[in-house]
Amino acid sequence: MPSPFPGMDPFLEHPDFFPNLHDSLITHSSEFLQARLPEPYFAVTSQRLWVETTERRIEPDVDVLVSKSVVPREPRSAGAGVAVLTRSQPVVISIPHDERRETLVEIRTKTDRGERIVTTIEILSWTNKTPGEKGRDLYIKKQQELLDAPIHLVEIDLLRGGEHTTLLSRRRIQRRVGRFDYHASVHRFDKWVDCFVYATRLQEPLPEIAVPLLPGDGDVPLDLQAVFDRCYDAGPYRRRVRYDPSFIVPPLDSDQLEWVKQRLKERSAAAPASS
Repeated sequence: MPSPFPGMDPFLEHPDFFPNLHDSLITHSSEFLQARLPEPYFAVTSQRLWVETTERRIEPDVDVLVSKSVVPREPRSAGAGVAVLTRSQPVVISIPHDERRETLVEIRTKTDRGERIVTTIEILSWTNKTPGEKGRDLYIKKQQELLDAPIHLVEIDLLRGGEHTTLLSRRRIQRRVGRFDYHASVHRFDKWVDCFVYATRLQEPLPEIAVPLLPGDGDVPLDLQAVFDRCYDAGPYRRRVRYDPSFIVPPLDSDQLEWVKQRLKERSAAAPASS
C-alpha cells in the first residue's frame, strides 16, 4: 500500500523516522540515477564522518584498594609510578566519542588520473538543520567548499522544520515562488551566478529535477517522487507509523491539517475490511 499522500509524507519528518528515510532516499536515489546515467558516468554513495565529544558521568562499579599496612618488600626503581591512597576518592569522568556518519550521493566519471566528482547530491538531515550541531557546521563548510570547486551541488530539503540551510535564503525563494514546504536547489559550477530551485507544497507530488553532468553532456532526470515511493514501499512505515495527525512534527497549519485529516479519512474508507 502506498503512502496516503501524493508527495512527501509529513509523518515521516518526525525525528524518529526521518533518519531511516534519509538513508533510504540516498540509496534509492543512487539506484535511480545509476540506471539512467550515460557512460562513463556512475553514481556512488559517499559519507561525511565526524566525531561528537560529549561528557558523561561514569561511576565506578568496583574500587580496588590496598591496605595501608602493606609495605613493598623491595624499593621501587626510580621513575616508577607509585599508587598513592588519598583521603578523597575521585569520581571518574569519561568523555566518550560518538562517531557519526551522513551519507550522500556523488556522480563521478573516470579520468586519466582516477575519478572525478562531477555532482554532489545532498539530502538534508535534521542534524544539518539544527544550529549548534557539529553536522551542521561541517555541512555549511562543505557547501562553501563546493561553491568554489568545479562540482555541481544539488541540495534536497524534505524537512519543513529546522534552520533553512540550502544555498539561497528562504525569503529569496519565497519572493519568486510564494509559499512552499519542500524544495530542491541545483547550483551548477558552469553557471555559478544562477541557482535552479524546485519548490513544492505538501499537497503536491515531489518534483523531477535535472541533475547536471559536465558541460556539454546535458542533464539526467531524478524523479524525487518515484524515489520516495520506492523508499516507502521498501520501508517499514506502513507498519511503524501511527497515522494520528497529533504526531506530526513539526505541526501543520490549520488548512494543511484539515487536508491531512481528509486524506487519512479517504484512505481508511478505501481500505479493505478485515475479515
